[in-house]
Amino acid sequence: MNLAQKLSSKNVLVFNLVLVGIIFGFSLAFVSFSCAAPSSRTVVRAQEAPQVAIPENALAAAYGLQLTFNAIADKVLPSVVELQTFSIAQRNVPNFQGIPWDFFFGPRERAPEGGGGGGGGGQRREFRAQGLGSGIIVRNYNGIYYVLTNDHVVADTTEIRIATKNGNEYLAEIVGRDPRRDLAMVSFRSNNPYPLAVLGDSDSVRVGDWAIAMGNPLGQQFSFSVTMGIVSAVGRTGGPGGNINDFIQTDAPINQGNSGGALVNIRGEIIGINTWIASTTGGGNVGLGFAIPINNAKRSIDEFIASGTVTSGWLGVQLVEPSREIAESLGVQLRNGALATQVFIGSPAEKGGISPGDFITHVNGREVRGVNQLTMMVGDLRPGDNATFTVVRDRDVREIRVVIEERTDAIAADSRNLWPGVTVVPLTDGVRRQLGLNDDARGLHVAQVVEGSPADIIGLRTGDLITSVNGEDVNDLPSYFRVLRERTANELRFGFNRRGSQLESLTFRRQS
Repeated sequence: MNLAQKLSSKNVLVFNLVLVGIIFGFSLAFVSFSCAAPSSRTVVRAQEAPQVAIPENALAAAYGLQLTFNAIADKVLPSVVELQTFSIAQRNVPNFQGIPWDFFFGPRERAPEGGGGGGGGGQRREFRAQGLGSGIIVRNYNGIYYVLTNDHVVADTTEIRIATKNGNEYLAEIVGRDPRRDLAMVSFRSNNPYPLAVLGDSDSVRVGDWAIAMGNPLGQQFSFSVTMGIVSAVGRTGGPGGNINDFIQTDAPINQGNSGGALVNIRGEIIGINTWIASTTGGGNVGLGFAIPINNAKRSIDEFIASGTVTSGWLGVQLVEPSREIAESLGVQLRNGALATQVFIGSPAEKGGISPGDFITHVNGREVRGVNQLTMMVGDLRPGDNATFTVVRDRDVREIRVVIEERTDAIAADSRNLWPGVTVVPLTDGVRRQLGLNDDARGLHVAQVVEGSPADIIGLRTGDLITSVNGEDVNDLPSYFRVLRERTANELRFGFNRRGSQLESLTFRRQS
């Protein structure tokens, strides 16, 4: 090989080495750039974590519970319905024929009420309002299905439509209402088969039980929803509108539109009727939902279907839950019950021997936990039933048998027969300070006088200090109630202090 060939080979080798170096450098620069600034199309792969083994027994238990909830929803939802309610309301609306005339030229003479003239006074017009609620199918007789719901869902409605889970809609009509328990029943006719809800035993419900709520919250787009929680408490009172139920409390989410829907246990049985929520947000769920125990409604179901009305027992007493001071003065501070402060003249209570000041602890052997429960227990009794009331009177326990009568709104509201028609509280040091009275002030403070009652008729007023009844001095509750029992068979007269003056009332004499 000559010198020229050797130089040529050497140049080729150098060229190849340079070319390889350029390619390698370019590749390295590209990789560095790609790592520093990945494009939007760069696929980022997560690091593979080591597998966590879920114990088979735990997975089986969770899966079994899930299957239980699936089965409950499949079983109960077809017996839950949506209630679309419509009502007509009249409102005054501006008469827009006066615009822009009124703006430029001032108001013209108003048209007569309801007239259609061009006046600016406005008219009364009808508006169609729509509401939403839920219900539970509980009976079927020859193609007529009966749906249990809340009274406040159907009150004042002019039209009710029912929608079922399978998408069918029906016109419905009201069968009966019970505003005191916030229960109502509607019916619809269909040739299609619908399952009936299975009613459970709400008396067996315990705090911590599973609670599953079903209904139609917040509008039709959320129809037939299922939520889950637990039973938070039982025996709750204080429902809206004077509702007398002892509610089941749950944290299963309940919202507007769920009213009348089902509260279900883990066996798929109805244990309550979703009714109201407590909220600080103006209506949103905060985990405080309340349902009417289904046992409170079982008798109503049959009575609604049979007669369209629900009969309630009537005892004829006015009840309070005594304060600690009052309970101590009567010797009942360690007992549950309700205090009968007043008795209706001619009522079953008076006929049986219950008197003002009796502290009722049991009805037919069942303990009374408070005013609402006693009211409900008496309401569950049927007219004509003989009931035994256990009472504490003058610190002695005694039993009184009473024949229950039927309650009507008229008789329960007749204050003319409420004896004596006044609510009093003892003068404790705290009451004296609150009223600005001297430490030596004596008597019983009149906290309320019922309008139209005997006490009102003879001149007693709120703020008076009762010092005697029928001429006998009374300075505490035991003496006050004792005189009412022993000395007021036919007449009632009060001695009282009003603004520093000692006065005596007129005498009320009962008609024979």
